[in-house]
Amino acid sequence: MSRVTALHSRMRSDLDRAGYYPDLVADVLDVALAGETVVAYLVHPETTFDDAEVRRHVTALVLTKERLIVAHADDHAPPSPELPPSASATTEAVPLSGIRSVVLTHGVRDPARHRSGRPPLELTLAIGWGAVQRLDLEPATCGDPSCEADHGMSGTMTADDVVVRISAAAEGKAAVEAAVAFSRALSAATVRTA
Repeated sequence: MSRVTALHSRMRSDLDRAGYYPDLVADVLDVALAGETVVAYLVHPETTFDDAEVRRHVTALVLTKERLIVAHADDHAPPSPELPPSASATTEAVPLSGIRSVVLTHGVRDPARHRSGRPPLELTLAIGWGAVQRLDLEPATCGDPSCEADHGMSGTMTADDVVVRISAAAEGKAAVEAAVAFSRALSAATVRTA
């Protein structure tokens, strides 16, 4: 079995293990990949709670030599109890040359005892290519605690088209290590295309 076939096979196994409509996600990835070779990938299932509803999602990040493919699938509650739920799966293909930022936040406990090479307890990967901008605003201040003047607003604009947070406590140490490996491959690929 070739390395490419083995990598595709491992990605499919990870989609199956995530357990979230693996055939649907594999199909949309197949269309988006259009025959390109997978260089690295990350499959991240996530469960959220929304107004006493359990919602499941999966995000798959797939790196090829030329592009980053982002696939995301969500389920939707049926309009009536007798109908089955529905899901939507979306892909976006981004040329590596278009990626503006790869931001990695490593979360560690007891940083004074951290040893080189030890994986973080959690990793947040934010990838920006300019399609989505987040603006965080807050009232501006002058530093004088007794000042009551209106100093307007200040804020930050962040490009984070996709953000994935992987925690050893929730997904396990192997998931964090896989996220670190994918992040390393993506960082290396974006350096080569800059």
